[in-house]
Amino acid sequence: MREVSGALVAEPQRRERKKRQTRDALVHAALRLFDAKGYEHTAVREITDAVDVSERTFFRYFANKEDLALSFIRDSTDAFIRELAVRPADEPPFTALANSFRASLRALTADEGPAEESAYLLVIKLIDTTPSLLAALLRYLHDRDQETARILAAREGVDPETDRRPRLAVGVYTALVIAANREWRTGGDGSAEAMLAAFEANAEQLKSALAGHWT
Repeated sequence: MREVSGALVAEPQRRERKKRQTRDALVHAALRLFDAKGYEHTAVREITDAVDVSERTFFRYFANKEDLALSFIRDSTDAFIRELAVRPADEPPFTALANSFRASLRALTADEGPAEESAYLLVIKLIDTTPSLLAALLRYLHDRDQETARILAAREGVDPETDRRPRLAVGVYTALVIAANREWRTGGDGSAEAMLAAFEANAEQLKSALAGHWT
C-alpha cells in the first residue's frame, strides 16, 4: 500500500518535471534561433520544429513569441516578489528590496549555472535591440513596480495611494538595477556573480550620488 501511495505522489511530480523540461527546451531553442536569425525573422513553427513538439504545445506554455522572450524577465521578477514578501519585518524598505534582489538572483542561477546565466544575458541584449520587446518590457515592469510598491506599503503600514515613499523607494531601486544591468551586459563575463558585483558597486555609489556635491 505504501508503494502505491508513493507512486501516486511521484506521478504528478514527474508530470510537472516534464512540463518544466518542455518549457525550458522551447525557451532555449527560441533564444538560439533569435540569436542566429533575429527575433522578427523567427517563426513559432521553427521553434517547435527545433524541439520536435507541435505548435499547439507551444501555445500551452506561451501566448506568443513576445511572451516567450520575456519569460526570463518574468521568472526573475516573480522570484524577487516572492523573496520580498518573506523578508524580515525589521529590515528597512530599501534594505529589503536590495536583499530580495540578491537572494532572487542567486536562486535563479543556482540550478542551471553558467548556461542559464548566458541565456539571461542573451535575453537582455535581445530586448535592447528589439523595439517591440523593449516596449513590452517597460509595460510589464511598470505593472510590477506598482505591485512592489504595494508590498512595501503593506510592510510599513502606509497607504500607497497617499504616501509617496513606496513609489519613490521602488523607483530608486529600479534605477539601481537598470544601471547594474547596463554595466553587466557590456562588461564582465555575463555571470550571476558579475551582475551581483555590478549591483553592489552601484549601490555603494547611490548615497553619494543623491547627497551633496560629487567633488
